[in-house]
Amino acid sequence: MPLELAYRYFGGDGGIPLVILHGLLGSSRNWTTVGKLLTRTFEVFALDLRGHGDSPPAPPPDHDYSAKSCAADVAAWLDARGVQRPVLLGHSLGGKIAMRLAVDTPSRCRALVIADIAPRDYPPHHEAAFAAMKSLDLATLHSRADAELQLRAKLDDPNLARFLLTNLVRETDAGFRWRIDLDVLATALPQISRASLAPGEIYPGPTLFLRGDQSDYIRDTDRPAIATHFPRHQILAIGRAGHNLHVDQPAAFAAALEYFALDLE
Repeated sequence: MPLELAYRYFGGDGGIPLVILHGLLGSSRNWTTVGKLLTRTFEVFALDLRGHGDSPPAPPPDHDYSAKSCAADVAAWLDARGVQRPVLLGHSLGGKIAMRLAVDTPSRCRALVIADIAPRDYPPHHEAAFAAMKSLDLATLHSRADAELQLRAKLDDPNLARFLLTNLVRETDAGFRWRIDLDVLATALPQISRASLAPGEIYPGPTLFLRGDQSDYIRDTDRPAIATHFPRHQILAIGRAGHNLHVDQPAAFAAALEYFALDLE
């Protein structure tokens, strides 16, 4: 059964509806800056995927984080909110889910935007991030600054430590907690890392792939698979951007979507 997803509404009433799906260990709050920029053209919604942000975790006993189940959550959200034929934007894991939904029900999507992920298997990523998060003793934390120091001691990338901290919340009289299904998602990494599409599956609508020019998530060797699954695609690189290209270059990211929207009905 689909789960009821939490979301943020950034505005843009009357614009083309745009629904944003974040990546693994992210949430809708990571899209605040670029989401507000995009309201110049779009009516912008950003969802929290199951097990992330303020959305519920995948229920037992299966604890299902497959792209198909996550896509069913998004489809149910679209139906419940009456959002018809949006542009569907997915980053990383969210891109895999967006691909799955677009292929399963192409009539739901006006167009597809995939940010820095290709339709293929990836080796499991994020093991170090999960390990660092799980290493924190939340009961003894005194502050978020303390948590950041501990995460930075475990990780080489201070930006990654700050990103992970967006999942840490402090409850009144209850101390710190992770607002993410940490242990189950860590176990599900092999499943999450697999491609969400099978050979021969096609989305016939307009599709824009955005890649960071400093990221290797979309490679030249991915182009044949992209062309096979998405015959009406284009690929655009965002300069001076890594995997989190919407964070590294929000203005350029928003401009690319606005240009893409010029050709949409």
